[in-house]
Amino acid sequence: MTGVAESENQQIVRFIERFSSVFTDSGMARMPARVFVALLVSETGRMTAAELGDLLQVSPAAISGAVRYLSQVDLVRREREVGSRRDVFQVSDDVWYEAVFHKDQMLERWSVPLKEGVEALGPDTPAGKRLNETLAFFKFIHREMPDMLDRWRAYREETFGA
Repeated sequence: MTGVAESENQQIVRFIERFSSVFTDSGMARMPARVFVALLVSETGRMTAAELGDLLQVSPAAISGAVRYLSQVDLVRREREVGSRRDVFQVSDDVWYEAVFHKDQMLERWSVPLKEGVEALGPDTPAGKRLNETLAFFKFIHREMPDMLDRWRAYREETFGA
């Protein structure tokens, strides 16, 4: 993090390690967690692989694998740096909204194979009942998600003016 005093940089790195451990404890792999938190705490929310590697003291390969995962789960976007061949990785200001929105779309995609599973297993079998309840839960979340996200946007506007 250029322009940051060394002791402040050390505090930031310690925070990255502490906060990323929360994500790791929740099931995220260690390196994606570290990269995600590093992007969250960066001034612009944007960093190159080299900047991330320097900050976290890891190899370009470690950064590459981490951002590939984070991109797949919609927590980070990869963009081309203007006038350069370098990629820049960015976390959006509304990363949680985006992540939840994309998970909602994923729940919808999971519904089709779940329906097929219920039909294949039979709705009255124990496995068919479990799949059917899973399907009902996903439908419920999918139905409730738009209203919840609308409430979040209103709350965000009220709280942060953004």
